[in-house]
Amino acid sequence: GVFELSEMCYTLVIVPNMLASFLSRSQRMPMLGCALQMHLFIALGGAECFLLAVMAYDRFVAICKPLRYTLIITRVLCVQTLALACVSGFALSLTLTTLIFLLPFCQSHEINHFFCDIPAVLFLACSDTRANEIAVFVVCTLILLIPFLLILLSYGFIITAILSIHSAQGRSKAFSTCAGHLLVSLLHYGCAIFIYIRPKSCYTPEQDKIVSLIYTNVTPMLYPMIYSLRNKEVKGAIRRLLGSYNQMRRQP
Repeated sequence: GVFELSEMCYTLVIVPNMLASFLSRSQRMPMLGCALQMHLFIALGGAECFLLAVMAYDRFVAICKPLRYTLIITRVLCVQTLALACVSGFALSLTLTTLIFLLPFCQSHEINHFFCDIPAVLFLACSDTRANEIAVFVVCTLILLIPFLLILLSYGFIITAILSIHSAQGRSKAFSTCAGHLLVSLLHYGCAIFIYIRPKSCYTPEQDKIVSLIYTNVTPMLYPMIYSLRNKEVKGAIRRLLGSYNQMRRQP
């Protein structure tokens, strides 16, 4: 529930303003509004990254240490990790956003993007941005690389544990429990790492806009479909639909 709420807020920071800009003639945004949008986007995205790592740990304990699950994953631990994820995301975001908007922007203030993204705003700065690029790299390492590596490590143990299950039905059930989360993690981290963990010299506005459009608009729409595949009723409906389609193809 918390992950879905953060994903919804994360999308609402971008999409309504983007649609309003497309529909209206005026596409202006005050500097403070741009800074606030960037701050909320990084904060919610960062909190979501930490939550995905926590969810991977939850699945690791459930599959690799099932008898100790209730002793390890307690309500207190859940509240503490949730609070830590949110506080860390907002603190890192506030630091990074402040460093970026302290830069002088003496070129055109027109952002070649549909929202105030980090690379697009940094590209407008007319001073040396190497220190800011280092700050972006450090923050993105903390928000993206470290949680993603922890997720991969967790799934390394999970896959090893699943392959040791003798029952084919047990292996299938364990894989279905983890498949949705793993696919969401790969989509979320893959796009974000491509955009943010690279030097300013590699910035390509058109390519960035396409990738950003995917991870801010397309992938959030796929998440309900990915997670609903675990639902038996949804699986049954898909099988019936495919069965009906095959019957229609066989008919002369």
